[in-house]
Amino acid sequence: MRAFWASLNRRWRRSGAAMPPLRWQACLFISLNAVILSMLLFDAPIGASEPPALVKHLGEMMTGFGDSAWLIYTSILLFFQGRAGYKLVKTARSKAQALYVSWIGAYLFATVVFSGLLANLLKRAIGRARPDHFRDYGMFSFAPFSGHAAFESFPSGHSTTVGAFFAAFALLYPRYRVVFIACAIWLGMTRVMVGAHYPSDVIAGLAFGGWFSLLTAIIFARCGLLFKLAPDGWPIAKRLFSDTKKPGAL
Repeated sequence: MRAFWASLNRRWRRSGAAMPPLRWQACLFISLNAVILSMLLFDAPIGASEPPALVKHLGEMMTGFGDSAWLIYTSILLFFQGRAGYKLVKTARSKAQALYVSWIGAYLFATVVFSGLLANLLKRAIGRARPDHFRDYGMFSFAPFSGHAAFESFPSGHSTTVGAFFAAFALLYPRYRVVFIACAIWLGMTRVMVGAHYPSDVIAGLAFGGWFSLLTAIIFARCGLLFKLAPDGWPIAKRLFSDTKKPGAL
């Protein structure tokens, strides 16, 4: 493990040059306004109403996919499978493929675990009441660090996990980013469908998870792993192999 961290440190120092500035202000402005507008326009109607039985049932069927446990286990499995494969295979091409798989596992683990930890800390610190208690407290009731799940609504932890996971895949495989974004929105909104969160909780969670994946991709790019930085600072997924079929850098 010490050799692993030493390797990362060497990669970081070897990159040398300062990272180009990412033009993030516009995206952050849009994210914040989406949260505020959804809070003002949609949270009260959602809190005051009960979702139809069919909608709630559909949400209950889908919402489990946003649970972080299976994503964490999958990412750990990918990492160690890749590392084991690297030791077992013989050809340079196969070793490169194994390393690529292991770093995808590490990237997914970092995005899902650390974004989830931060989101859970935030929701406890903010202490917003859930929609179940709208009639008692309204949508602007806060009890920071109450220790009760009833006051841990903003941001949605499930939505943060979903946002981080699908944003990671959208960055790794940008050709399918529209599909990944649609999946993130659908799975995030299941938290509204089951009555566990307000729309603004979900939008905040999706945005937070997405931003965290982007930041993690930039850090990986700085270490020369999976991504490289475009001139505008945006992380671009590296190709595993070049057109000449020679192993590319990971």
